[in-house]
Amino acid sequence: MGSSKKTFKRLFNVIIALVIGYFVIYGLAAISKNSKGPLGGLLENMSDMVQDFERDNILEKREQNREKKLSWFKDQRKNKFALLKTKYILFGASDDSKGESYENIINLEDSLAITFPIIHIYKAWGEGQEYKFPENEVNAINRIGSIPMITWEPWFGKFSQENFPKIKAPEQRDNHGLTAVAEGHYDKYIKEWAKEAAKVGYPIYLRVGHEMNDPYRYPWGPQNNDPSEYVAAFKHVRDVFEEVGAKNIIWVWSPHLTYGKFNEYYPGTDYVDVVATGALNYGTSTSWSDWWTFEQIFGNYYEQLASFYKPIMIAEFGSLKPGGSRAKWFGDTFENFYTKYPYVTSIVFFHYSSDPSTTYKAVSWYIKDDQEVTTAIKNELKKWDPSIKQPDMQ
Repeated sequence: MGSSKKTFKRLFNVIIALVIGYFVIYGLAAISKNSKGPLGGLLENMSDMVQDFERDNILEKREQNREKKLSWFKDQRKNKFALLKTKYILFGASDDSKGESYENIINLEDSLAITFPIIHIYKAWGEGQEYKFPENEVNAINRIGSIPMITWEPWFGKFSQENFPKIKAPEQRDNHGLTAVAEGHYDKYIKEWAKEAAKVGYPIYLRVGHEMNDPYRYPWGPQNNDPSEYVAAFKHVRDVFEEVGAKNIIWVWSPHLTYGKFNEYYPGTDYVDVVATGALNYGTSTSWSDWWTFEQIFGNYYEQLASFYKPIMIAEFGSLKPGGSRAKWFGDTFENFYTKYPYVTSIVFFHYSSDPSTTYKAVSWYIKDDQEVTTAIKNELKKWDPSIKQPDMQ
């Protein structure tokens, strides 16, 4: 009903604009067409309104269509235990989409002939509106038939001592910052976030403090915290969520493959639902990387991850162009995938068009317009056994 009202309102506004435009054009026909003036501005605004209306309606139809394609997933996405025991390999993606529209992800789906049950977003800790539970984004993901996955990053710099009196001064806050989490210094924030997450009613994959064993990337890493501090913080966060009734969370533990010490950082079987990791091929785009196959990046560590006997998620999956053939990289990855990696139950494409987070310049992970790549992926997925393929891929 709400969607119909919004559509009617947009249509009404466009009709009014067109009527006004007609009479303005008729009355000012003598104005030189080389002079933009108020008429030109009005026409530009009218054109923008029409384009926005058309774009919104096309996107709305595409969203409704993808919801139909995910009808097989409708019951499963309401039950986190069903998700954890899924017989399919579920696909997903994260990208530059902002706010309430996931148009870029839908474009990627069209290129790959896959409808993603999982849509992945990133959120940092902190005070203020932008750090609150992302209600609008999560609702948008649920509305189009998918479930949200949130990578929740414990940056400590955006909290005030006025509202969080037990925390350290900003310049000291990262040092053993995870102990402060475990001791409850951030509970006010965590509880508020958890209560909002509980209201969603649908499962949410929550990836807390990922790559905690990487000493170069994030302040919650081993340069500032011992493994035991990470374990205590992870457990405390889950305990707080349980206390406020947020039972819909799927807890995702996600170490960096290269830096090991998995057992030391593992919070325990009762606290972890899914084991996740990134598998990104940077190729020769940086001084520290080379053209590595998926087998080299992920496969060499698979047995260690599988030893936890949990579903495994490839939480960030992709390849850059420099150094080799991306089409071959993806094709080789998906060849006999389930035979090689039977514990993997989800693969989430990392599909950012401008990613400055690791390299000295922004790089693009986009594949949606690379026909050679998308064809290679589709050709391999067609060979998968129907028993592990999403039904909409058959």
